[in-house]
Amino acid sequence: MVVHLSDTHLLAGGAFLGGRADTVAALAQAVRQLERMGTNVDAIVVTGDVADLGEPDAYVRARAALEPLAASSGAELVWVMGNHDERGAFRAGLYDEAGDRDEPVHRVVERDGLRIISFDVTVPGWHHGAVDAAAAGWLRAALAEPAPHGTLLALHHAPIATPLAVMDVLELQGQDLLAEALVGSDVRLILGGHLHYPTNGTFAGIPVAVAGATAYTMDLSAPPRELIGIDGGRSFSLVHLFDDGATTSVVPVSDAPVVSNLSTAFLAELERLDRAGRLDRFSRKPE
Repeated sequence: MVVHLSDTHLLAGGAFLGGRADTVAALAQAVRQLERMGTNVDAIVVTGDVADLGEPDAYVRARAALEPLAASSGAELVWVMGNHDERGAFRAGLYDEAGDRDEPVHRVVERDGLRIISFDVTVPGWHHGAVDAAAAGWLRAALAEPAPHGTLLALHHAPIATPLAVMDVLELQGQDLLAEALVGSDVRLILGGHLHYPTNGTFAGIPVAVAGATAYTMDLSAPPRELIGIDGGRSFSLVHLFDDGATTSVVPVSDAPVVSNLSTAFLAELERLDRAGRLDRFSRKPE
């Protein structure tokens, strides 16, 4: 299972985003929920905008929140550049590396035969994303040999349409080059962020899954031609990969009251029964 987090938008000193949104507390709540999953997590992928202003302290806080979780679960922790991130601080703060602030931060990791590619499509000094010939060439080379269990491609600017007004200005440019780089590849799923609400689509025949943000959520019920971000509706996603496909599930970031709870004892009881017994015990409606 892969945990897909996005758009944490942390600020130095733990400052509230916009003076209202406690992004540090929201990420901490997501971590508490993920801790319940134990060792069922194989990878944690964070698809960008880790920091809101690219401040070094924001990356320190992100690592402090997620590295212990990755260590306790044995999961790979994969960071992806977003348009609010700054390459130099991102590389130094999350990967302990120095380097040219303009050099793209691409990464390839493999976990039990599954390849995960962190693909940097950010444009320094701008909020839109872009795939140029150099980036497309790097991706083609990374995908040249298939991985035993295929590839997850993670980038910030998801290559799918959005109904949000004027967001097309900030979309991913060079999508034709990206599509060409993916032809014949083993990419099973594209993970993205940027939109601040969970959504799905397809690109070049490949499923695309966008995670909601932990910082704040865009309100798609807002009046036409208005962009409204709300202090609520936070979520992350879970990705389950199967031999014949993949599913993505949205998990609300919340400590809301429990309405129903089937205990482990009840589930153990079901597991001791055959299929007919499970149907009779759990599916039959009371008379």
